[in-house]
Amino acid sequence: MKKYLLSAIIALLALSLYGQNSHPDFEYLDVFDLEYASDPQISPNGDYIVYRRTGFDIMKDRSKGSLWILSTDDRRIHHKLTSREAGESQARWSPSGDRIAFVSSSSEGSEIYLYWTETGVIAKLTQLENSPSSLAWSPDGSQIAFTMKVNASAPVIAKMPRKPKGAKWAKSPRITDRLKHEADGAGYLKPGFRHIFTISSEGGAARQLTSGDFNHGGGLSWTNKGDKIFFSANRNEEWEYDFRNSEVYSVDVNSGTIDALTSRSGPDGAPKVSPDGRMIAYIGFEDKVQAYQTRKLQVMNVDGSNKRVVSGNLDRSISSAKWAADSKGLYIQYNDLGLTKIAYLDLKGNVSVLVDNVGGTTLGRPYASGSFTVAKDGRVAYTSSRTDRPAEVAITSRKLREPLVLTGLNDDLISYRTMGEVEEIWYKSTYDNRDIQGWIVYPPNYDKNKKYPLLVENHGGPILNYGPHFSAEIQLYAAAGYVVFYPNPRGSTSYGEAFGNLLYNNYPGQDYNDVMDGVHELVKKGVVDKDNLFVTGGSAGGIMTAWIIGKTNEFKAAVVAKPVMNWISKTLVADNYYGYANSRYPGQPWENFEGYWKFSPISLVGNVETPTMVMVGMNDLRTPPSEAKQLYHALKLRKIETVLVEIPEASHGIAARPSNLITKVAHTLAWFEKYK
Repeated sequence: MKKYLLSAIIALLALSLYGQNSHPDFEYLDVFDLEYASDPQISPNGDYIVYRRTGFDIMKDRSKGSLWILSTDDRRIHHKLTSREAGESQARWSPSGDRIAFVSSSSEGSEIYLYWTETGVIAKLTQLENSPSSLAWSPDGSQIAFTMKVNASAPVIAKMPRKPKGAKWAKSPRITDRLKHEADGAGYLKPGFRHIFTISSEGGAARQLTSGDFNHGGGLSWTNKGDKIFFSANRNEEWEYDFRNSEVYSVDVNSGTIDALTSRSGPDGAPKVSPDGRMIAYIGFEDKVQAYQTRKLQVMNVDGSNKRVVSGNLDRSISSAKWAADSKGLYIQYNDLGLTKIAYLDLKGNVSVLVDNVGGTTLGRPYASGSFTVAKDGRVAYTSSRTDRPAEVAITSRKLREPLVLTGLNDDLISYRTMGEVEEIWYKSTYDNRDIQGWIVYPPNYDKNKKYPLLVENHGGPILNYGPHFSAEIQLYAAAGYVVFYPNPRGSTSYGEAFGNLLYNNYPGQDYNDVMDGVHELVKKGVVDKDNLFVTGGSAGGIMTAWIIGKTNEFKAAVVAKPVMNWISKTLVADNYYGYANSRYPGQPWENFEGYWKFSPISLVGNVETPTMVMVGMNDLRTPPSEAKQLYHALKLRKIETVLVEIPEASHGIAARPSNLITKVAHTLAWFEKYK
């Protein structure tokens, strides 16, 4: 009897333990089932939110986005805005809330559509040459302003003889004389300039307001009378070479007259007219030409007079701002210590934080992201971030104690998965005793009595930051049994201008020490096995990984993704080649050969003993494949264990397609498993 009783107890205990751990870990194909919310647009009266809901098509290996509408009250209305299957984005409420303008894309191009909220009727307003963006309603709802590229002709150098009828000659050469002629992810940029247009909200022909060989864009903002539109542009004669500069302008809707309201050196943009029509808020800074400068919120009178900085007491970059209905302050979004916050900022500079969990719209790695909008009654719709799932739509206000999450887009998946838990860590720099922040992600069902292998993930930029946000890549690493550590070393944003600018003329520099200090802290705490350390990172994270293995042999294996190995070669072949001199290193490469070489990871390749996988997208224009090949070829010549992984049709954002995200993670883990 005792024997059977003991067996029953053991069976019940086993069942109990099984019940606690019955959910499988996050796995590769789960990536295709993820969804996230973005661009939440709250109606003027605050009763509804339209947002873009993005998922993934496993058969086409692409993201797909459509517009959904939900109520902010207890009615729990939540459905797709239209029955159309085409891509939809950029939803914008009319001032009275009776219509929603949006952009829809198909194989035939992108057009502006209208949705009537009372009837659900949809109409296509435009037939455009190129894709529209930056939609903005006039105050009376009679017009919609937008920006669009107007095509131009490429230069002609030589007149070719006419080919015989039916002859199959080679394609004509591609000729450019522009400073910026290509962009990663987009490839070759067809000649043309972005201009501002208006169209009647009842349809008809679009009317071009701006002209000239300049790009006009950013957010558009109408005067209360509807007679002018404010925008950002660089209309200087040397605008191509003065690329860090932009001003706030106005264009007269009737005459097309353009006036500049700002004139300083540096980027001024995102103008927004106050509800009372008296002021314009805008974001920018006086350019000191350095690695990192915080963007300040400024206010001026609607005629451009009385300019003053409002966010001067906040040593953080303002990413966006929306006026409060009474024009006495603005709601702002900014990054602070790895968190993305929404706060209310009055015109005296006083800051009151509403929420600190904005984000969740970058699924690959845990970068800062997210957006918000504000209703007339002060309710704020935003993308809510969690460590264990992508962005949901949430609402808050200055009156609410706690924000309300309105959607559960991933409940059907994440509720049935065991995810890795994320923990914040602070430690001291051994170089200068600065406080450095990072995050630890533990494997699902983590056992504190065990020591786990460590996987270090270095972020890109380097003028960016990681935070406690969902990351499919990080969760897959944790599910494979690794403790994952991702730090924000010096040079990272969200810690103030001085901290971000520590890499000025010094990159890589002591950011290497900051990463290694974090690794040694985890070893000292007994969290990880000191003999099982692995390191990876992409872009600037790839640079740091290559730098690390050139400085230490503590890691058993490394994966260097899309790196810069040689600043001399990279600076003159990347799509943003024109932007490095003086803000990264003094002068151009031919003027400062020693300086550029000093900070090139290839200069340390003779020290590398770590088995290294090198990975790059074959269409990468930001850190071209030639950079990755320099590392791979050097290691092959030195007979160091190495392999080159080239991902077809992938640009710098390797993880843009779900299968490529899986490819990146699977190859990284397979390489590390080989050396565990």
